[in-house]
Amino acid sequence: MEAMPTHAEYFGHVRTIIGMVLGLCIARLVNGLTRFIQHPGTIKVDPVHLGWVIFLLITIVHFWWFEFHLSVVLVWTFPLYAFLIFYTIMFAALTALLFPDQMSDYKGFEDYFEQRKRWFFGLLAFASLLDIADTLIKGFDYLRSLGVEYPIRQTAFVFLSGAAMFITSKRTQLVLVLIAIAYQISWIVRLYDVL
Repeated sequence: MEAMPTHAEYFGHVRTIIGMVLGLCIARLVNGLTRFIQHPGTIKVDPVHLGWVIFLLITIVHFWWFEFHLSVVLVWTFPLYAFLIFYTIMFAALTALLFPDQMSDYKGFEDYFEQRKRWFFGLLAFASLLDIADTLIKGFDYLRSLGVEYPIRQTAFVFLSGAAMFITSKRTQLVLVLIAIAYQISWIVRLYDVL
């Protein structure tokens, strides 16, 4: 009789699938960023778009790191597995929105991002909500370890993502993305420096 897989084997399987999807996300962002180097005369960098690329790159690397806390999950079910894959796919959708397959319908990344920002920020808000469910999967002890700042953070991300859909001022958009990057780095260093 064959031995049943261990908890560690289930967890390893889930991390492998998540890692594959996130690896594709990182590759898409890196490939998109290198376009600016490959074609400096034809592709103009938009600071707001570039800022959200950097934010998402930091967020994806962070996501991959903190998903290690799924090791506390003792029973793996298909709905749980499907949820985690769906959550991870949100990052793939966000990266695809930042770097589309072709840009022929747009004047550049500034024009593209301005026309597609509602989709981007809508998915970003949705991913922030999915993060709450992901955190609860890891248990109430884990949720408590994040402190009172966590629910405030998630609420703020949802609210600010919703507001960002309608902000037309480039200066305000730039300030928002710079604050998001600085806060994300601060959050990671303060809470996730060591697993």
